[in-house]
Amino acid sequence: MQAIAHSPVTARARSARASWLKGMLAAMLLPLGLAACSDGYVSFPITAESQRDLDESIEVIVLDATNISDFTLPARGHGASTMPSGRQWTYTVGPGDVLSVIVFNHPELTSPAGAERSAVESGFQVSAAGTFNYPYIGAVQAAGRPVDQIRGDIAQRLATFIPDPQVEVRVAAYNSQAIVVSGEVRTPNRQPLTSVALSLIEAVNAAGGFTDDADLRAVTVQRSGRVYHVDLQGFLSGGLTQNNPILRNGDVVSLPRRRAEEAYLLGEVARPDVIDLAREPVTLTQAITRRGGMIAPRADARGVLVFRLQGENIRVFQLDASNPAGLLLGTRFVLEPRDVVYILRSPLQRWNDTIVRLLPSVQAVNAASNLTD
Repeated sequence: MQAIAHSPVTARARSARASWLKGMLAAMLLPLGLAACSDGYVSFPITAESQRDLDESIEVIVLDATNISDFTLPARGHGASTMPSGRQWTYTVGPGDVLSVIVFNHPELTSPAGAERSAVESGFQVSAAGTFNYPYIGAVQAAGRPVDQIRGDIAQRLATFIPDPQVEVRVAAYNSQAIVVSGEVRTPNRQPLTSVALSLIEAVNAAGGFTDDADLRAVTVQRSGRVYHVDLQGFLSGGLTQNNPILRNGDVVSLPRRRAEEAYLLGEVARPDVIDLAREPVTLTQAITRRGGMIAPRADARGVLVFRLQGENIRVFQLDASNPAGLLLGTRFVLEPRDVVYILRSPLQRWNDTIVRLLPSVQAVNAASNLTD
């Protein structure tokens, strides 16, 4: 079965986009570096008085042990599934299913087609009308009923011919109900539903598992003309059981391709680069160390800045990473998509000038990211 297309981006296109972004960011390093040079120095941490001249849309937050816990988890969190939460499952027989009917001590009724044939070969296939014919009693309604009801019906009607009949009914072949899994899985397929409930994660695993490009936060399930959004990552990493729903007949599960979620690392760092946030949470310290760390002695570790858009406003986080305690705080600060991390050069210019001169570059990076999404 072919996977449903999700506007795939080729490896060449992804590489070209990444190269373009890196080139643009590299071109910004010179003016940013020059902007960070001045004869003025600033005292850390930044005080409330030193922020008074900044625009009202700019909020400066000095990261320390008292507030770092507010930034240790991704702001998005995990979304709850919009699907109905019922987890009960009872298989109901439908047209095309094959039933095996056993009447104990009556082999002529148990295997009317011959003892050497399999249960599927000797079973009773449910017709398009939802019935099958059984010896002595004729048509038996099967569609829309669980096997227990069918068993009770046959036993009651056979009692006219056989004293106290002991009847067992099983589904020998499940043909009437199925779900489809498509998108970013290794083997998109159709999966029959059985008497055992099938959960979303089990269906994905039965389709070979998800690919590296799958966005588990944006899985969709089409059911009865509606599209439900399911954050499967919330089940895998957050334990939200409602995000692993039981699938029903006719469900179409689709795993979309993951969209780019990036932060940007600039300034006095060994390898300025784009930071991929789509696969896993990345902390501020991780982002810096994975790109070779700060350049010594040019970088001023007291001036590690993170610019973050908040609607029309901008938050500027300042971390003093000049000592181990600061680096440890950085391991708890989780970056968000479109964050711009900038490490200042020493000697520093005045604090307010640094903020004001960097803002156009931050806005340019975010605007470029919007154009390339």
